[in-house]
Amino acid sequence: MEHALEQAELALRGGDVPVGALVLGPDGELLAAGHNEREATGDPTAHAEVLALRRAAAKLGEWRLTGCTLVVTLEPCVMCAGALVQSRIARVVYGARDEKAGAAGSLWDLVRDRRLNHRPEVVAGVLEAECSARLTRFFRDR
Repeated sequence: MEHALEQAELALRGGDVPVGALVLGPDGELLAAGHNEREATGDPTAHAEVLALRRAAAKLGEWRLTGCTLVVTLEPCVMCAGALVQSRIARVVYGARDEKAGAAGSLWDLVRDRRLNHRPEVVAGVLEAECSARLTRFFRDR
Protein backbone atom coordinates (compact mmCIF):
# COMPACT_ATOMS: atom_id res chain seq x y z
CA MET A 1 0.00 0.00 0.00
CA GLU A 2 2.90 2.33 0.63
CA HIS A 3 3.91 2.06 -3.03
CA ALA A 4 0.30 2.82 -4.03
CA LEU A 5 0.46 5.92 -1.80
CA GLU A 6 3.56 7.01 -3.72
CA GLN A 7 1.54 6.67 -6.91
CA ALA A 8 -1.21 8.78 -5.33
CA GLU A 9 1.35 11.55 -4.81
CA LEU A 10 2.07 11.51 -8.55
CA ALA A 11 -1.64 12.05 -9.22
CA LEU A 12 -1.66 14.94 -6.78
CA ARG A 13 1.30 16.58 -8.53
CA GLY A 14 -0.66 16.33 -11.77
CA GLY A 15 -3.63 18.11 -10.20
CA ASP A 16 -5.76 14.99 -9.93
CA VAL A 17 -7.49 13.22 -7.06
CA PRO A 18 -4.65 11.43 -5.22
CA VAL A 19 -5.42 7.79 -5.95
CA GLY A 20 -2.70 5.26 -6.68
CA ALA A 21 -2.89 1.61 -7.64
CA LEU A 22 -0.64 -1.31 -8.45
CA VAL A 23 -1.03 -4.86 -9.70
CA LEU A 24 0.96 -7.64 -8.11
CA GLY A 25 1.50 -10.96 -9.83
CA PRO A 26 0.62 -14.28 -8.18
CA ASP A 27 4.15 -14.38 -6.72
CA GLY A 28 3.93 -10.83 -5.34
CA GLU A 29 6.02 -9.30 -8.15
CA LEU A 30 5.06 -5.73 -9.06
CA LEU A 31 3.62 -5.95 -12.57
CA ALA A 32 2.28 -2.44 -13.02
CA ALA A 33 1.41 0.79 -11.27
CA GLY A 34 -0.92 3.66 -12.03
CA HIS A 35 -2.34 6.85 -10.64
CA ASN A 36 -5.28 9.02 -11.61
CA GLU A 37 -4.53 10.79 -14.87
CA ARG A 38 -7.93 12.22 -15.81
CA GLU A 39 -6.77 15.82 -15.60
CA ALA A 40 -3.49 15.14 -17.39
CA THR A 41 -5.05 13.18 -20.26
CA GLY A 42 -8.61 14.48 -20.42
CA ASP A 43 -9.72 10.85 -20.29
CA PRO A 44 -12.63 10.12 -17.93
CA THR A 45 -11.58 6.46 -17.73
CA ALA A 46 -8.00 7.24 -16.64
CA HIS A 47 -8.54 6.05 -13.07
CA ALA A 48 -5.55 4.56 -11.25
CA GLU A 49 -7.06 1.07 -11.22
CA VAL A 50 -7.90 1.00 -14.93
CA LEU A 51 -4.43 2.22 -15.89
CA ALA A 52 -2.72 -0.32 -13.63
CA LEU A 53 -4.89 -3.15 -15.02
CA ARG A 54 -4.15 -2.12 -18.63
CA ARG A 55 -0.42 -1.97 -17.96
CA ALA A 56 -0.37 -5.33 -16.16
CA ALA A 57 -2.29 -6.98 -19.00
CA ALA A 58 0.12 -5.48 -21.53
CA LYS A 59 3.10 -6.74 -19.56
CA LEU A 60 1.66 -10.25 -19.31
CA GLY A 61 0.31 -10.24 -22.86
CA GLU A 62 -3.00 -11.49 -21.47
CA TRP A 63 -6.19 -9.76 -20.38
CA ARG A 64 -6.89 -12.35 -17.71
CA LEU A 65 -5.03 -11.35 -14.56
CA THR A 66 -5.68 -14.66 -12.84
CA GLY A 67 -3.95 -14.93 -9.48
CA CYS A 68 -3.06 -11.22 -9.42
CA THR A 69 -3.84 -8.66 -6.73
CA LEU A 70 -4.84 -5.03 -7.22
CA VAL A 71 -3.79 -2.68 -4.42
CA VAL A 72 -5.43 0.75 -4.46
CA THR A 73 -5.58 3.65 -2.03
CA LEU A 74 -9.34 4.27 -2.49
CA GLU A 75 -12.20 1.81 -2.78
CA PRO A 76 -12.92 1.24 -6.48
CA CYS A 77 -15.86 3.00 -8.15
CA VAL A 78 -18.43 1.15 -10.28
CA MET A 79 -16.37 1.53 -13.48
CA CYS A 80 -13.21 0.23 -11.83
CA ALA A 81 -15.07 -2.56 -10.03
CA GLY A 82 -16.43 -3.70 -13.39
CA ALA A 83 -12.93 -3.66 -14.86
CA LEU A 84 -11.68 -5.73 -11.91
CA VAL A 85 -14.34 -8.35 -12.46
CA GLN A 86 -13.66 -8.41 -16.21
CA SER A 87 -9.91 -8.82 -15.66
CA ARG A 88 -10.46 -11.88 -13.44
CA ILE A 89 -8.21 -10.36 -10.77
CA ALA A 90 -8.03 -12.63 -7.72
CA ARG A 91 -7.88 -10.06 -4.95
CA VAL A 92 -8.58 -6.37 -4.34
CA VAL A 93 -6.86 -4.62 -1.45
CA TYR A 94 -7.90 -1.04 -0.75
CA GLY A 95 -7.19 1.64 1.82
CA ALA A 96 -9.90 4.30 2.21
CA ARG A 97 -13.58 3.49 1.99
CA ASP A 98 -15.64 5.58 -0.43
CA GLU A 99 -19.09 6.04 1.09
CA LYS A 100 -20.22 8.17 -1.90
CA ALA A 101 -19.11 6.00 -4.82
CA GLY A 102 -17.51 2.81 -3.49
CA ALA A 103 -18.40 -0.40 -5.32
CA ALA A 104 -16.45 -2.91 -3.24
CA GLY A 105 -18.58 -2.94 -0.12
CA SER A 106 -19.41 0.64 0.92
CA LEU A 107 -22.18 1.97 -1.31
CA TRP A 108 -22.40 -1.07 -3.62
CA ASP A 109 -20.68 -4.43 -3.65
CA LEU A 110 -20.32 -5.04 -7.36
CA VAL A 111 -17.11 -7.05 -7.06
CA ARG A 112 -18.78 -9.70 -4.91
CA ASP A 113 -22.18 -9.75 -6.61
CA ARG A 114 -23.19 -13.42 -6.81
CA ARG A 115 -24.88 -12.85 -10.17
CA LEU A 116 -21.50 -12.22 -11.82
CA ASN A 117 -19.21 -14.96 -13.11
CA HIS A 118 -16.16 -13.79 -11.15
CA ARG A 119 -15.87 -12.46 -7.60
CA PRO A 120 -12.45 -11.41 -6.31
CA GLU A 121 -11.56 -11.49 -2.65
CA VAL A 122 -11.75 -8.02 -1.06
CA VAL A 123 -9.47 -6.80 1.73
CA ALA A 124 -10.52 -3.36 2.99
CA GLY A 125 -8.97 -0.76 5.26
CA VAL A 126 -5.24 -1.34 4.69
CA LEU A 127 -3.45 1.84 5.84
CA GLU A 128 -6.90 3.39 5.83
CA ALA A 129 -5.97 6.41 7.96
CA GLU A 130 -3.06 7.36 5.69
CA CYS A 131 -5.09 6.89 2.52
CA SER A 132 -8.08 8.81 3.89
CA ALA A 133 -5.95 11.69 5.18
CA ARG A 134 -4.45 12.29 1.74
CA LEU A 135 -7.86 12.43 0.12
CA THR A 136 -9.32 14.63 2.86
CA ARG A 137 -6.46 17.14 2.48
CA PHE A 138 -6.93 17.23 -1.28
CA PHE A 139 -10.67 17.98 -1.13
CA ARG A 140 -10.35 20.39 1.81
CA ASP A 141 -7.75 22.42 -0.11
CA ARG A 142 -9.94 22.69 -3.20
